[in-house]
Amino acid sequence: AKAASAPAEPKPKHGAFMWNELMTRDDERALTFFEKLLGWTHQDWPMGPGQTPYRIAKAGEKSVAGILKMTEPQFPPQVPTHWCGYIAVRSVDDAWQRIVELGGEHVHPPSDIPEVGRFCIIKDPTGAVVALMTPSCGVD
Repeated sequence: AKAASAPAEPKPKHGAFMWNELMTRDDERALTFFEKLLGWTHQDWPMGPGQTPYRIAKAGEKSVAGILKMTEPQFPPQVPTHWCGYIAVRSVDDAWQRIVELGGEHVHPPSDIPEVGRFCIIKDPTGAVVALMTPSCGVD
């Protein structure tokens, strides 16, 4: 007998928030807090040999957020713990090209996350940081 597979997630809409990620130096403490507060469970996603797993928080069966343990040198001590939202876009690369002309700033260039999609991190003209993502499944 074949195992039942999870239903496919719908494609996110262009311009809609599609993911939230907590970046913290104490992923265990944060995870315990939200599991007790919200009833979340989690699934660990291996990041590679010697790396802390990416924690996928779940509400029931639905994946609702990621929790990433910030480590140096990628995250210097002056980077505070923070939540980062991801907005779905049809093309991260096209959006990246328009950021500066629209008054924003580049923070992290377009990069691929295998089996997830392509993302970049920007600042809007007011200084707020947000990530843009073109998921592997595409965008409506």
